[in-house]
Amino acid sequence: MKILALLLSLSILVIVHEFGHFFFARLFKTRVTRFYLFFNYKFSILKAKRFNGKWHFKWFNAKTPEEWEKYPDNTLFGIGWIPLGGYCDIAGMIDESKNSKDMESTPQPWEYRSKKAWQRLLIISGGVLVNFVVAMILYVAVLFCWGEAKLPIKNATMGFDYAEVLQEHGFRNGDIVLAVDGEDVPEISDLVEHLLIDKAKSVTVMRNNSDTTFFLPTDFRKKVLAVVDDPEDELFTIRFPFVIKDFVAGSAAEKAGMKVGDSIVSLNDTITTTASEFMDKLSGCADMTIDVGFYREGELMTVPVQLDGTAKIGAYLKQPTEIFETYTVEYGFFESIPVGIKNGLETLGSYVKSLKLLFTKEGLSQLGGFGSIGSLFPDVWNWEIFWTLTAFLSIILAFMNIIPIPGLDGGHMMFTLYEMITRRKPSDKFLEYAQTVGMLILFALLIFANGNDLIRWLDGKF
Repeated sequence: MKILALLLSLSILVIVHEFGHFFFARLFKTRVTRFYLFFNYKFSILKAKRFNGKWHFKWFNAKTPEEWEKYPDNTLFGIGWIPLGGYCDIAGMIDESKNSKDMESTPQPWEYRSKKAWQRLLIISGGVLVNFVVAMILYVAVLFCWGEAKLPIKNATMGFDYAEVLQEHGFRNGDIVLAVDGEDVPEISDLVEHLLIDKAKSVTVMRNNSDTTFFLPTDFRKKVLAVVDDPEDELFTIRFPFVIKDFVAGSAAEKAGMKVGDSIVSLNDTITTTASEFMDKLSGCADMTIDVGFYREGELMTVPVQLDGTAKIGAYLKQPTEIFETYTVEYGFFESIPVGIKNGLETLGSYVKSLKLLFTKEGLSQLGGFGSIGSLFPDVWNWEIFWTLTAFLSIILAFMNIIPIPGLDGGHMMFTLYEMITRRKPSDKFLEYAQTVGMLILFALLIFANGNDLIRWLDGKF
């Protein structure tokens, strides 16, 4: 089921990515020779081409019929047999299938190299643009179809951690807000509104199993806004236990014998009530062996865990909405649009921040290939999870493709921007060499990442 989900998800993303290139190429009257899902070295599962007013198909075919070659302006669509991506073969563009010798003929008006720089920039960036747009659409669609789990303040039974500016004015970590100026506060967003927009005067909280009321100064809002850019994201953090949901392939915690469902409660005999407390203490334990205490089916256990330089145990934790009682907020079509886009942008931001780990030895060791990606999908088919993960992978594909490595879209974009700024176009020979170097780098990363997966599979981690 994981393999099926992975293949379907990646196939969808490859098609929409290549369609982005195809769309802008055809928009600027550039010939697209072939459009393929998967690679087709000497053999294709399916070939399709439209000419003479109708579609023609060839199944399990190695050689394209000569008659089809009479219509070079019509794109040959196909499905290859090597499931490692796909491609959009644009005429007159140096890529992995062509070199500078292919460019020795006189440029034709229907070729990529004959187009204006800004048109070429749009053609080459089309895949990234479409992947990003598709990700946003999927996030919106998931909200529209399945809604969003919401956690009422009163159901966050471990309370909240509060920003320093709030602690200076009476809040304490662990407080559960009950009311502001005597009015009930069901949601975190309501709390922000009451505190900052309605100019709250008093707050009632549950603290140490008893109600406590304290008063706020008249300039409270001014003091908060002076130090916080986004009140809803920065003022309150839900406190919740570190309950293991899943493991990173080859993780230190799994090697130590920990299991899904374990609830971590201590580090080196120091009690860590919440996930944030555990992770704060964990950050200072790089390359150390630590004792992790946890509950499993009501029994307190402790195991030694050997950390690497990232100071991470390699476990995904359950989120508050998976631990505390929630309710589902349903969105209308237009309501789901801004929330879905916000979720997509936040996902992109979190992913970009995590990339800094790749520049460390330990981070590289965690790099994974198709096996690691496939392990994200559940064993049982779930459409909500499938589309959410497809949206996530679409964002990854979009971002990774703008990295300025020759061979990726970002490399072509870099050279095109250079041309637009300097008015000097890099030579075809230079582009060929750059493409070769870029492809070697990409193949090396692909082999390294999937080699890591192979080692994990041999160790029984998949």
